[in-house]
Amino acid sequence: MPDPLPVRLLRSPVGRILAFFAMLAAFNALTNLIQDGLGLAHGAMDFSSVTPGIEAFRLLPAVLAYAVLVRVIERRPIDELAARKAAPHLVAGLLGGALLFSLVVGALYAMGAFVVDGVNHGVAWVGPVLVTGVGAGVIEEIVSRGVIFRIVEEGLGTWASLLISAAVFGGLHGWNPNATAWSAFAIALEAGLLFGLLYHVTRSLWICMGVHAAWNTAQGPFYGIPVSGFGQQGFIASHMQGPDWLTGGPFGAEASVVALCICSFATVVCLAVAMRRGSVVPAPWQRKATAA
Repeated sequence: MPDPLPVRLLRSPVGRILAFFAMLAAFNALTNLIQDGLGLAHGAMDFSSVTPGIEAFRLLPAVLAYAVLVRVIERRPIDELAARKAAPHLVAGLLGGALLFSLVVGALYAMGAFVVDGVNHGVAWVGPVLVTGVGAGVIEEIVSRGVIFRIVEEGLGTWASLLISAAVFGGLHGWNPNATAWSAFAIALEAGLLFGLLYHVTRSLWICMGVHAAWNTAQGPFYGIPVSGFGQQGFIASHMQGPDWLTGGPFGAEASVVALCICSFATVVCLAVAMRRGSVVPAPWQRKATAA
């Protein structure tokens, strides 16, 4: 017997995306009430003021909403966050993300754009790592790849999903401090497309979270470069010199053509893997034509 119409609507791609964001808002409101009761600060605050407890409450709504979406609405195991994949995929992602951004810094250094002034001793790194690394890596990857990319890919195919999820990812960063139309476009291309294809070829959110977290942590808390417009004091005291198109300007190296070129190369590698495997999901009209 087929499911009732409301259930079919809920399990449709649009229904699942709307359900996730509704649950995210509800869980956010609930955790805010709990934090108020415990006397914990929440909302916008200086990165250095964020503690592990505060960040755990920030992560909880997205994690809970995704768990309910997958386990209750989709009725399947959360394979993309399987416990057996956590350690090896996180390690691979963290190493890959740190290496990727270090290649960007190395190229900028070779061109005289990244200048090392010294070392910052005693810099407060816990809060920035929690916010820019752990928080951004977990929440943004759940929303952008686990929900938007994955579900849109089911409905419209891989190519449409890549474009839509990348556009959303870049657009969300357009609200950051020091953001410009170019920085949002660069984020969409270098990170939106790369992380979408990385998820496509691995089907692992752990790897995406690791790369994202390590990229941001290397960029801000280690190299001292602004992370998506947010100024940072890193372990390495540094400054940029040169035109904004090269350095990324006050938004950070993510708006640099150097980062765009290096990440685009990694994107092409992931795309080649997907094409070689034949894993690209066709658009609905292509599926119908094939079936016919």
